[in-house]
Amino acid sequence: MSPPAPAPQRTPADRPLVVLLPGMDGTGLMFEPFVKALGGFRTRVVRYPEGLTSYAACLHFARVQLPRDRPFILLGESFSGPVAMALAAEQPEGLVALVLCGTFARNPRPGLAWTAPLLGLLPARRLPLFLIRYLLLGSWATEPLLDRVWAMLPQVPAATLKGRLRSVLSVDHTPILWRIQVPVLVLRGDKDRLVPPEATDWLRTHLPTLDIATLHGPHWLLQTRPEAATQAIVAFLDRLPAPVDTRREEAAAPGRNSQER
Repeated sequence: MSPPAPAPQRTPADRPLVVLLPGMDGTGLMFEPFVKALGGFRTRVVRYPEGLTSYAACLHFARVQLPRDRPFILLGESFSGPVAMALAAEQPEGLVALVLCGTFARNPRPGLAWTAPLLGLLPARRLPLFLIRYLLLGSWATEPLLDRVWAMLPQVPAATLKGRLRSVLSVDHTPILWRIQVPVLVLRGDKDRLVPPEATDWLRTHLPTLDIATLHGPHWLLQTRPEAATQAIVAFLDRLPAPVDTRREEAAAPGRNSQER
Protein backbone atom coordinates (compact mmCIF):
# COMPACT_ATOMS: atom_id res chain seq x y z
CA MET A 1 0.00 0.00 0.00
CA SER A 2 1.44 3.36 -1.00
CA PRO A 3 1.75 6.01 1.72
CA PRO A 4 -0.93 8.73 1.75
CA ALA A 5 -0.11 11.81 -0.29
CA PRO A 6 0.81 14.83 1.84
CA ALA A 7 -1.83 17.54 2.16
CA PRO A 8 -1.30 20.27 -0.43
CA GLN A 9 0.15 23.43 1.05
CA ARG A 10 -1.44 26.75 0.37
CA THR A 11 0.28 29.19 -1.92
CA PRO A 12 0.50 32.84 -0.78
CA ALA A 13 -2.41 33.70 -3.08
CA ASP A 14 -4.58 31.09 -1.33
CA ARG A 15 -3.92 32.45 2.13
CA PRO A 16 -6.63 34.38 3.90
CA LEU A 17 -6.36 38.06 4.75
CA VAL A 18 -4.94 38.65 8.24
CA VAL A 19 -6.85 41.27 10.24
CA LEU A 20 -4.61 42.59 13.02
CA LEU A 21 -6.12 44.02 16.20
CA PRO A 22 -3.52 46.01 18.19
CA GLY A 23 -2.33 46.04 21.76
CA MET A 24 -3.25 48.63 24.35
CA ASP A 25 -1.70 51.54 22.45
CA GLY A 26 -4.26 50.95 19.68
CA THR A 27 -2.07 52.55 17.02
CA GLY A 28 -0.97 49.41 15.21
CA LEU A 29 2.49 50.96 14.77
CA MET A 30 4.18 48.17 16.66
CA PHE A 31 2.94 45.63 14.09
CA GLU A 32 5.43 46.80 11.46
CA PRO A 33 8.09 44.08 12.03
CA PHE A 34 5.41 41.39 12.02
CA VAL A 35 3.68 42.69 8.89
CA LYS A 36 7.03 42.53 7.08
CA ALA A 37 7.61 38.97 8.29
CA LEU A 38 4.16 37.86 7.11
CA GLY A 39 5.38 38.25 3.54
CA GLY A 40 2.89 36.43 1.33
CA PHE A 41 -0.11 37.31 3.51
CA ARG A 42 -2.16 40.38 2.88
CA THR A 43 -2.88 42.25 6.09
CA ARG A 44 -5.32 44.80 7.44
CA VAL A 45 -4.28 46.70 10.56
CA VAL A 46 -7.11 48.07 12.67
CA ARG A 47 -6.23 51.27 14.52
CA TYR A 48 -8.42 52.36 17.44
CA PRO A 49 -9.08 56.09 17.82
CA GLU A 50 -7.71 57.36 21.11
CA GLY A 51 -11.22 58.01 22.46
CA LEU A 52 -12.12 54.31 22.40
CA THR A 53 -11.26 52.75 25.74
CA SER A 54 -14.07 50.29 26.52
CA TYR A 55 -14.21 46.80 25.04
CA ALA A 56 -17.72 47.45 23.76
CA ALA A 57 -16.55 50.52 21.82
CA CYS A 58 -13.48 48.76 20.40
CA LEU A 59 -15.63 45.78 19.40
CA HIS A 60 -18.08 47.99 17.54
CA PHE A 61 -15.24 49.80 15.78
CA ALA A 62 -13.39 46.63 14.80
CA ARG A 63 -16.53 44.89 13.56
CA VAL A 64 -16.97 47.29 10.66
CA GLN A 65 -13.34 46.77 9.61
CA LEU A 66 -13.83 43.08 8.87
CA PRO A 67 -13.76 42.02 5.20
CA ARG A 68 -16.98 40.81 3.64
CA ASP A 69 -15.72 39.37 0.38
CA ARG A 70 -12.92 36.95 1.29
CA PRO A 71 -11.70 34.47 3.91
CA PHE A 72 -9.81 36.06 6.78
CA ILE A 73 -7.98 35.36 10.03
CA LEU A 74 -8.46 37.47 13.13
CA LEU A 75 -5.36 38.12 15.20
CA GLY A 76 -5.85 39.79 18.56
CA GLU A 77 -2.76 40.94 20.41
CA SER A 78 -2.73 41.54 24.18
CA PHE A 79 -5.46 44.13 24.94
CA SER A 80 -7.32 43.17 21.77
CA GLY A 81 -7.62 39.49 22.59
CA PRO A 82 -11.08 39.98 24.14
CA VAL A 83 -12.13 42.01 21.08
CA ALA A 84 -11.00 39.22 18.75
CA MET A 85 -12.77 36.60 20.86
CA ALA A 86 -16.02 38.58 20.89
CA LEU A 87 -15.88 39.00 17.11
CA ALA A 88 -15.16 35.30 16.59
CA ALA A 89 -18.05 34.42 18.89
CA GLU A 90 -20.33 36.32 16.50
CA GLN A 91 -19.26 33.81 13.82
CA PRO A 92 -18.81 36.37 11.01
CA GLU A 93 -18.92 35.08 7.46
CA GLY A 94 -15.45 34.43 6.05
CA LEU A 95 -13.66 33.91 9.36
CA VAL A 96 -11.49 30.80 9.07
CA ALA A 97 -9.30 31.00 12.20
CA LEU A 98 -8.55 33.00 15.32
CA VAL A 99 -5.01 33.76 16.53
CA LEU A 100 -4.47 35.12 20.03
CA CYS A 101 -1.09 36.52 21.03
CA GLY A 102 -0.09 37.25 24.61
CA THR A 103 -3.67 37.72 25.66
CA PHE A 104 -6.52 36.62 27.90
CA ALA A 105 -10.27 36.04 28.11
CA ARG A 106 -10.55 37.61 31.55
CA ASN A 107 -8.41 39.90 33.70
CA PRO A 108 -5.01 38.15 33.67
CA ARG A 109 -4.10 39.66 37.04
CA PRO A 110 -7.27 39.24 39.14
CA GLY A 111 -5.40 40.21 42.27
CA LEU A 112 -5.15 43.74 40.88
CA ALA A 113 -8.86 44.19 40.13
CA TRP A 114 -9.27 46.28 43.28
CA THR A 115 -6.99 48.97 41.81
CA ALA A 116 -9.46 49.92 39.04
CA PRO A 117 -11.05 52.82 41.00
CA LEU A 118 -7.57 54.19 41.72
CA LEU A 119 -6.50 54.54 38.08
CA GLY A 120 -8.04 57.98 37.83
CA LEU A 121 -5.71 59.15 40.58
CA LEU A 122 -2.58 58.33 38.63
CA PRO A 123 -0.70 61.32 37.20
CA ALA A 124 -1.34 62.13 33.54
CA ARG A 125 2.02 60.84 32.37
CA ARG A 126 3.05 58.29 29.83
CA LEU A 127 4.53 55.02 30.99
CA PRO A 128 8.29 55.40 31.50
CA LEU A 129 10.39 53.70 28.86
CA PHE A 130 12.25 51.54 31.39
CA LEU A 131 8.93 50.02 32.51
CA ILE A 132 7.84 49.33 28.93
CA ARG A 133 11.22 47.79 28.25
CA TYR A 134 11.02 45.55 31.33
CA LEU A 135 7.40 44.40 30.90
CA LEU A 136 7.11 44.12 27.13
CA LEU A 137 10.59 43.58 25.67
CA GLY A 138 12.94 42.27 28.33
CA SER A 139 16.30 41.20 26.95
CA TRP A 140 14.91 41.40 23.40
CA ALA A 141 14.95 45.20 23.45
CA THR A 142 16.84 46.63 20.49
CA GLU A 143 17.50 50.19 19.41
CA PRO A 144 15.14 49.94 16.38
CA LEU A 145 12.33 48.63 18.60
CA LEU A 146 12.93 51.30 21.23
CA ASP A 147 12.91 53.93 18.50
CA ARG A 148 9.53 52.58 17.36
CA VAL A 149 8.25 52.79 20.93
CA TRP A 150 9.40 56.42 21.15
CA ALA A 151 7.51 57.16 17.93
CA MET A 152 4.35 55.45 19.23
CA LEU A 153 4.14 56.90 22.75
CA PRO A 154 3.25 60.51 21.85
CA GLN A 155 0.25 59.23 19.90
CA VAL A 156 -1.35 57.59 22.94
CA PRO A 157 -2.63 59.92 25.69
CA ALA A 158 -2.21 58.73 29.26
CA ALA A 159 -5.99 58.95 29.70
CA THR A 160 -6.44 56.46 26.87
CA LEU A 161 -4.04 53.97 28.43
CA LYS A 162 -5.69 54.32 31.83
CA GLY A 163 -9.14 53.82 30.32
CA ARG A 164 -8.07 50.68 28.47
CA LEU A 165 -6.28 49.33 31.53
CA ARG A 166 -9.51 49.84 33.49
CA SER A 167 -11.30 47.77 30.83
CA VAL A 168 -8.73 44.96 31.16
CA LEU A 169 -9.23 44.83 34.94
CA SER A 170 -12.98 44.23 34.56
CA VAL A 171 -13.20 42.09 31.40
CA ASP A 172 -14.41 38.48 31.43
CA HIS A 173 -15.32 36.90 28.10
CA THR A 174 -15.42 33.37 29.47
CA PRO A 175 -19.21 33.05 28.94
CA ILE A 176 -18.90 33.57 25.17
CA LEU A 177 -15.96 31.28 24.44
CA TRP A 178 -18.20 28.32 23.66
CA ARG A 179 -19.61 30.23 20.67
CA ILE A 180 -16.22 30.33 18.91
CA GLN A 181 -16.49 27.70 16.18
CA VAL A 182 -13.26 28.28 14.23
CA PRO A 183 -9.81 26.81 15.04
CA VAL A 184 -7.87 28.87 17.57
CA LEU A 185 -4.11 29.30 17.92
CA VAL A 186 -2.49 30.90 20.96
CA LEU A 187 0.98 32.41 20.65
CA ARG A 188 2.64 32.95 23.99
CA GLY A 189 6.12 33.94 25.10
CA ASP A 190 7.90 31.87 27.70
CA LYS A 191 9.33 35.09 29.18
CA ASP A 192 6.12 37.12 29.18
CA ARG A 193 6.22 39.35 32.26
CA LEU A 194 2.79 40.88 31.69
CA VAL A 195 0.35 38.04 30.95
CA PRO A 196 0.98 34.92 33.06
CA PRO A 197 0.69 31.32 31.76
CA GLU A 198 -2.51 30.92 33.77
CA ALA A 199 -4.30 33.11 31.21
CA THR A 200 -3.60 30.52 28.51
CA ASP A 201 -4.48 27.68 30.87
CA TRP A 202 -7.86 29.33 31.41
CA LEU A 203 -8.43 29.54 27.67
CA ARG A 204 -7.47 25.89 27.24
CA THR A 205 -10.00 24.88 29.90
CA HIS A 206 -12.80 26.52 27.94
CA LEU A 207 -11.49 25.82 24.42
CA PRO A 208 -10.37 22.18 24.62
CA THR A 209 -9.15 22.06 20.99
CA LEU A 210 -6.93 25.10 21.49
CA ASP A 211 -3.62 24.98 19.61
CA ILE A 212 -0.77 26.53 21.62
CA ALA A 213 2.62 27.64 20.31
CA THR A 214 5.06 28.71 23.00
CA LEU A 215 7.95 30.77 21.66
CA HIS A 216 11.09 31.90 23.43
CA GLY A 217 10.40 35.57 23.89
CA PRO A 218 8.72 38.37 25.88
CA HIS A 219 5.20 39.77 25.86
CA TRP A 220 5.79 41.58 22.56
CA LEU A 221 6.34 38.40 20.55
CA LEU A 222 5.20 39.82 17.22
CA GLN A 223 7.72 42.62 17.55
CA THR A 224 10.71 40.59 18.81
CA ARG A 225 10.10 37.18 17.17
CA PRO A 226 8.15 38.09 14.02
CA GLU A 227 9.60 35.32 11.83
CA ALA A 228 9.01 32.63 14.47
CA ALA A 229 5.45 33.87 15.02
CA THR A 230 4.81 33.78 11.27
CA GLN A 231 6.16 30.24 11.02
CA ALA A 232 3.87 29.13 13.84
CA ILE A 233 0.85 30.67 12.12
CA VAL A 234 1.73 29.13 8.74
CA ALA A 235 2.17 25.69 10.34
CA PHE A 236 -1.18 26.11 12.10
CA LEU A 237 -2.94 27.08 8.86
CA ASP A 238 -1.35 24.24 6.93
CA ARG A 239 -2.96 21.81 9.36
CA LEU A 240 -6.42 23.19 8.59
CA PRO A 241 -8.65 22.19 5.68
CA ALA A 242 -8.56 24.69 2.82
CA PRO A 243 -11.45 27.18 2.91
CA VAL A 244 -14.18 26.74 0.32
CA ASP A 245 -14.02 30.38 -0.74
CA THR A 246 -10.61 31.13 -2.27
CA ARG A 247 -11.33 34.53 -3.78
CA ARG A 248 -8.12 36.41 -3.26
CA GLU A 249 -7.08 39.37 -5.32
CA GLU A 250 -9.90 41.91 -5.17
CA ALA A 251 -9.66 43.69 -1.85
CA ALA A 252 -12.39 45.54 -0.06
CA ALA A 253 -11.46 49.18 0.49
CA PRO A 254 -10.02 49.45 4.02
CA GLY A 255 -11.87 51.47 6.60
CA ARG A 256 -10.77 54.96 7.47
CA ASN A 257 -8.80 53.76 10.48
CA SER A 258 -7.50 50.52 9.02
CA GLN A 259 -4.53 49.87 6.79
CA GLU A 260 -4.38 47.06 4.28
CA ARG A 261 -1.29 45.79 2.50
